[in-house]
Amino acid sequence: MLEIRNLQLEFHSDQQTVRAVDGVSFAIAPGETLGLVGESGSGKSVTALSIGRLLRTPPAFHAGGEIFLDGRDVLKASKRELRQLRGRGVSYIFQEPGASLNPVFRVGAQIKESLKLHRPQAATDEEVVRLLKWVGISAPEARAKSYPHEMSGGMQQRVMIAMALAAEPKLLVADEPTTALDVTIQAQILALLKDVQQRLGMSLLLITHNLGIVGQMADRVAVMYAGQIVETAPARELLRRPLHPYTRALMNAAPRLGGTGRLANIPGNVPRPGAMPSGCRFHPRCAMARPDCSVNAPELVAIENGRQVRCPYWNSP
Repeated sequence: MLEIRNLQLEFHSDQQTVRAVDGVSFAIAPGETLGLVGESGSGKSVTALSIGRLLRTPPAFHAGGEIFLDGRDVLKASKRELRQLRGRGVSYIFQEPGASLNPVFRVGAQIKESLKLHRPQAATDEEVVRLLKWVGISAPEARAKSYPHEMSGGMQQRVMIAMALAAEPKLLVADEPTTALDVTIQAQILALLKDVQQRLGMSLLLITHNLGIVGQMADRVAVMYAGQIVETAPARELLRRPLHPYTRALMNAAPRLGGTGRLANIPGNVPRPGAMPSGCRFHPRCAMARPDCSVNAPELVAIENGRQVRCPYWNSP
């Protein structure tokens, strides 16, 4: 359904050119869920936005690579082809529904707008109500007439999901869809996403920093750090036995039920795109770093069971 090959994204300014995404490659099969994991600043969201060519150019610039969505070359698509691709080919759920919904229009009108663009024959009040009911909103007839500020965060996120599903996309990108929600609502939203994915048979790109969500939702995982993929694996295998030092550090920093004492932390911060360290980009924060890690930039290599890892010392004790 989706194949990204050696994607390179740069941002240009008067002062400098920085590369935010450097050689990222991954694929998603029809009906599959891929979890894209990493700290803030790793390049996850800009990679996802590039699928629908939603990055403003300038300052963004595609310096290299290819993106194929359902066999179509996204980077060579015309404006007309992009309008057809956005919504029907790929649709997005963003992490801040309150900032994504238009505050001056009723939510029903915003859902109907999506229907008019992608399924004009279904742009009816009845279809709007059906979508709101589908995503678990009670009294959908009344809620369709509500403004976003009259809804809770969980209900706003459900409206965002209804808008994304209105076009019946082949690929749904969910960018931190539960970040601003409490734990109970998070579980409901994740269950809803899984349900609609099965009903429509669509693929799902789930962007998150929460490894618990990955274990619950994803078939495969790609771990991203400083603009690069550092590990890919089936979700269960990665959670059972992480190989890259960064993946291990992320898992060690996650809270555990019944755990005691302070959480482990990863020292330092994700490097800025214009100030990448030499050699391995993770080596300044890595507990396993060796002298040559600051010199040699490791490649992403395939190992056992289709797994990939960007570290020559992944199997060291």
